[in-house]
Amino acid sequence: MADTNTKKITKSELIIAEQAKLKGKYTNAIGRRKTSIARVRLYKGDQGLMLVNGSDASKYFPEEELFSTINQPLKLAGLIKNFNISINVAGGGKKGQAESIRHGIVRALLEINPELRALFKARGWITRDARKKERKKPGLKKARRAPQWAKR
Repeated sequence: MADTNTKKITKSELIIAEQAKLKGKYTNAIGRRKTSIARVRLYKGDQGLMLVNGSDASKYFPEEELFSTINQPLKLAGLIKNFNISINVAGGGKKGQAESIRHGIVRALLEINPELRALFKARGWITRDARKKERKKPGLKKARRAPQWAKR
């Protein structure tokens, strides 16, 4: 039973230690996609720590595709271990959240190093993807789907 208590203590100590690395000056940016909004803070550091809503990014996004979406701009720029990143994301689904985080990271990296603009522009990551679900119209079943027409 003593082992479980020490695991809990070490886990909380680990979270406190991770959050302690996220102190000092930072560069912040906001990324958006569909209804998701991500507030991204980049701290100078060599650990490569990434926290999403207070938990580790790999635990928040256990799917490999979504986790790699977040890391794409850092891998492309070769800056994976250069920053500790704190992210608060709200709204939307997991994919929209991952893409809003990517947008926020790109914006923050451009504040730090504007020379990366051509690299990110070629991938289409600088521009906010403004596509959203269209609202339902009265008299229709969905946004554009009309009820089935019957001749008789």
